Amino acid sequence: MKINQLNYHHLYYFWQVAKTGHLTKCAEKLHIAQSALSAQIKQLEEEIGQPLFLRNNRKLSLTDTGYQVLRYAEAIFNLGNQLLNDLNQGIGSGNKIIRIGAVANLSRNFQENFIRPIFKESDIRLVLESASLNELLERLKLHHLDLILSNKAVATDHEDHWRCRLIAKQSVSLIGPPRGKRKPFNFPEDCQSLHLLLPGISSDIRSQFDVLCESLGFRPERYSEVDDMAMLRLLARDKVGVAVVPEVVVQDELQQKTLEKYCTLPHVSENFYAISLNKAFPSDMFNRLLSTE
Repeated sequence: MKINQLNYHHLYYFWQVAKTGHLTKCAEKLHIAQSALSAQIKQLEEEIGQPLFLRNNRKLSLTDTGYQVLRYAEAIFNLGNQLLNDLNQGIGSGNKIIRIGAVANLSRNFQENFIRPIFKESDIRLVLESASLNELLERLKLHHLDLILSNKAVATDHEDHWRCRLIAKQSVSLIGPPRGKRKPFNFPEDCQSLHLLLPGISSDIRSQFDVLCESLGFRPERYSEVDDMAMLRLLARDKVGVAVVPEVVVQDELQQKTLEKYCTLPHVSENFYAISLNKAFPSDMFNRLLSTE
């Protein structure tokens, strides 16, 4: 059956129901009667000539056609959200906004180094947010963010239309108070007398460090676990212990010689990723930030 025109009102309701997976909950969310919402979906199915949902009691699951239609609906309405955001910012005006989300435990120094080019532009205003990766991804899907900075990779999602790019890789070192004129540090032998400050067990750095220790037959006896990189930096600076961190985290202290690199840990590194939507019209600044990789 040839379709000459698509009813986008019906398509919008289908999109909302498909994301919710439940007709009653979606009707409540949209503040319309369930019967009216069901009728809109039925009309769309009649226009297309194929069922979009399989109905099993109160549960809905997408048919193969439904999955295909959902992909297009995601692209259409996400692009509409992008248009609204750009209109609110003022397309063609001299005042632009770039919204960046950073994972809460990401190095503050890395963030500052990344966003520094923005401050050279007088007509661009930066909005920087911090939250969990899942929270930031939800905001990205709604076009409330332009970019996410993360130390964890996410799979490219063709339904949500985001992409994940590696933009930097930092070696990880043992960083602590200055040792004075001592012999070169040997890892792991010289760690026996140290209080190690380790990233939390959910960290990729911690996983790599544990694998390294296992391969060398070394098991730290005195250590603390700290999820936040800024706190690791503070504890190392206050001589509480020796931190396992990327050098960028303590770049200022290393330059000022208040902290010292004892050694670079082999096969341990932190990756930094930029996660963004495949925007139809990315800004020049957006492209410049990602070209610095």
